Amino acid sequence: MKYPIVQPFLPEIGLYQQQITEIFARNRLTNKGPCEEKLTEKLKEYLGVEHLLLVANGTMALHIAYQVMGITKAITTPFTFAATLGALRMQNIATRFSDVCQNTFNLDPNKLDSADLEWADALVPVHVFANPCDVEVIDNIAERYQLKVIYDAAHCFASKYKGESLLKYGDCATLSLHATKLFHTVEGGAVIFKHKSDLEKAKKIINFGQNGQQVPILIGTNAKMSEMHAAMGLCVFDYVDDILAHRVALFNHYKERLNHFLNFQHWKPNTSTNGAYLTVLFNNERELLYVREHLDGMGIQTRRYFYPDLNELNLYCEHRDLPCSQLISRTVLCLPMYYELQLSDVDYICDNIIALLKRFREVNGTKASL
Repeated sequence: MKYPIVQPFLPEIGLYQQQITEIFARNRLTNKGPCEEKLTEKLKEYLGVEHLLLVANGTMALHIAYQVMGITKAITTPFTFAATLGALRMQNIATRFSDVCQNTFNLDPNKLDSADLEWADALVPVHVFANPCDVEVIDNIAERYQLKVIYDAAHCFASKYKGESLLKYGDCATLSLHATKLFHTVEGGAVIFKHKSDLEKAKKIINFGQNGQQVPILIGTNAKMSEMHAAMGLCVFDYVDDILAHRVALFNHYKERLNHFLNFQHWKPNTSTNGAYLTVLFNNERELLYVREHLDGMGIQTRRYFYPDLNELNLYCEHRDLPCSQLISRTVLCLPMYYELQLSDVDYICDNIIALLKRFREVNGTKASL
């Protein structure tokens, strides 16, 4: 593909080689080595959070968050990646879906059923594509019904709401630091806790549940981040401001070019985007499939993310009538977004999308622009 949907950012190789040389000299490859500790401190300061724990990957971050919170029954969104639900069900946490807002793509607090809220002990909302959920409303609901709130914030590196880190909301939030994300450690993740006591519990869980005397006192696993992965994070960190600025510029240019032809996710006010994803909404699924097929032939890769919505799979929990999630999943498409992409590349991609839309809409007797 001339234009892949995503391309991992790679730092200058000499920087990583220097980190690896130092790791070899220390001969300490994991178990809270100096790279992992240094990266933790850098991220805490940069993200403006206090209780951050690095782990092996973003899915493991969800597992750890669910276990620390001790939840057994959760309400979540069907418009999310499989990891959100997979981690819940692998821990035998009973789950019920609730529909999303058609404009924001996030769990809609107004559609939460009172019987479900009485039944649950947790809410697991997702900040979809780094667009903040209605965090204040969700906090109020959680307080009223005595629920834990665990945000899947996989997309939310450096996302801010009202000038503060979005990761501060909820009892905890999870990050993905996978190679496809704007900041990465090749494979990696993080959990951000509200309370220090939860952080300390999580530290034991990711090390087989052992205490300081290496005696298991909790059911645990091995979810530690290695020095090799933390070293990549330290190298990528040197570029993070440039990465963010460039991706935001790409995001804004896409919207400027396509705003009259396609619909976009509505962003919560007082939010700064991080350019994690660029998604567009088509008028219908036929239109999406037509454009996607032709873009693919031009070497422009796209992704139906998230499709299908997880409610349609009948895999995780009982199927429900959730029309907004279903509609979004069938009409949303992600466009190429990565650091090496240039504004001129965005122009080329948009020119082709607009031409395809005009052709499709002319044949089908609909207006070329919105």
